[in-house]
Amino acid sequence: MELRELRYFIAVAEQLSFRRAAERLHVVQPAVSAQVRKLEDELGVRLLNRSQRSVSLTDAGAALLTEARRVLRDAEVARLAARNAHDRATTRLRIGYMPASLPGRVPLALRRLAAGMANVVTSMEPGDGVELIEAVRTERLDAAVISLPAPTAGLRTTPLPDERAVAAFPVGNRHAVSSAIRLDQLVPEQIVVLPRETNRPFYDAVVATCRDAGLSPTFIEMADGHVEPTLLAVASGAGMALMPASVAERYLAPGIRFVPLDGHNPTVAMAVVTRRDTTHLPTAAFLRAVSKADASHSLLASEPTLPAAA
Repeated sequence: MELRELRYFIAVAEQLSFRRAAERLHVVQPAVSAQVRKLEDELGVRLLNRSQRSVSLTDAGAALLTEARRVLRDAEVARLAARNAHDRATTRLRIGYMPASLPGRVPLALRRLAAGMANVVTSMEPGDGVELIEAVRTERLDAAVISLPAPTAGLRTTPLPDERAVAAFPVGNRHAVSSAIRLDQLVPEQIVVLPRETNRPFYDAVVATCRDAGLSPTFIEMADGHVEPTLLAVASGAGMALMPASVAERYLAPGIRFVPLDGHNPTVAMAVVTRRDTTHLPTAAFLRAVSKADASHSLLASEPTLPAAA
């Protein structure tokens, strides 16, 4: 039984005329007759009494008419639900990011995207790199901003500028007033770092850079991957921290001053990963916007000394 057969039968049942039903459906009359006969053959019952002068419903036809109308209403509801879901998907942009490493050009690109595509609704979902990549593969995310290296085989990788490290000091530290500092000046300071699972490439770059510089600092690894508790620990005297430079762009932390590094500087590659075969217009627009975004607005060049925490 096909929806078209039901639609043609309903037209005849309501018009009680094959000719008027054909006019209503904008088809030729033989097509209407053929569909009704096909439906009767499939059901094994006569639905309409036909004569040269009139058409009337049989008891079976009257019973089917009520159910056929319900079936068509349900089919239309299903069609609209699918259409609405498709429309939402084509105007939704789901982006994953690592909370401790989100380059400033990404929010800038999203602002430009919102200005150019006002109907796009963007959601930002935090996670670690491996989780975000898997979410892109399984289409739970449209794009993810990650550090490299990472298992991105089979995905499209759009490079971003490298992420460098900055030092975060409590404002009372002797280095907090420096315009820049070298890693060898930090020894024997304790260095606070985020857990490796938060951003493996950055953590490994910090360790490798210190080793290459001949340094063996004491690392204090925070219990969780959240930036705010880490900065609070620094402000409270737990030690200085090495953080991705994008943290300095996004956080104004009382009692903390961010200082650029001279010489040896832990650096990681950044990228946006998407599916290679995506035809999702908001994703394509986001990639164009993030590639063109000017990230020269870093706060490091003009960041004031922040007041000490009360």
